[in-house]
Amino acid sequence: MLEENKAAPNFELKDQDGSFVKLSDYAGKNVVLYFYPKDDTPGCTVEACGFRDNYAAFEENGIVVLGVSPDDPRSHAKFIQKFDLPFTLLADTDHAVAESYGVWGLKKFMGKEYMGVLRTTFVIGPDQNLLKIFSNVKPENHYQEILALFGRS
Repeated sequence: MLEENKAAPNFELKDQDGSFVKLSDYAGKNVVLYFYPKDDTPGCTVEACGFRDNYAAFEENGIVVLGVSPDDPRSHAKFIQKFDLPFTLLADTDHAVAESYGVWGLKKFMGKEYMGVLRTTFVIGPDQNLLKIFSNVKPENHYQEILALFGRS
């Protein structure tokens, strides 16, 4: 299990354009790394649009927003286009990064159990250490919790 004030695991994933992105590419910046289950589903759309609608506040504070799900780059590109998302989405198709962050686990829905992404957000500091971990994220207004860390709302 990852802990606050410890190093965030580095990774390399493809973005919506098929380009490789590493966490270490953002050394020196604050990063919001949010894991979500699936593109273009109700809760995930609410969460993504919350970041979109408040993206200027993240930019003003020099905060990079990166979304991660098991969807492939093509799905991410469609999701970005459909909802005009201004930030990068990363394809963790084999869920290896989700596993390294401890957010791939057992879920239950309508009486069925299955493995999937546990909606979690990691705020990573310029030194690549974990500043804050938000578990069991509620998609509505989640962006406010993050901005509050930086004295914004």
